[in-house]
Amino acid sequence: MCIKKELLVIGLWMVAGLVQAATPQDFLKTYEAQSGKASIARGEQFFNAKHGKEWNCASCHETPPNHDTKHIVTGKVIKPLAPSANPARFTDEAKVDKWFKRNCNDVLGRECNAQEKADVLAWLMTVK
Repeated sequence: MCIKKELLVIGLWMVAGLVQAATPQDFLKTYEAQSGKASIARGEQFFNAKHGKEWNCASCHETPPNHDTKHIVTGKVIKPLAPSANPARFTDEAKVDKWFKRNCNDVLGRECNAQEKADVLAWLMTVK
């Protein structure tokens, strides 16, 4: 009887984890709470501009980022960045943190701040 109860509890935890999956809107709300209202125009400009390094976001993700692309150095396939073309984007906090950190460092030479993340994500959410 005790094992059945434990399995039920584990099952409920698993279901709760699925229900609480993050969405792009969740991340946008978090970044806006840290920085202020996002700007779609500023996000598009940021995505396409160089920021002192050789690359910009569009170097690998292209514009619009709604299709498979390839990393400009490794040639590794990159799935679409726009959530409309890739529903798995911006649904996993660990991945979002990892890739913002890595990609911002490649483009900016530092981590993106919350306003930059909010702006880019707001624009990406408009890409069809």
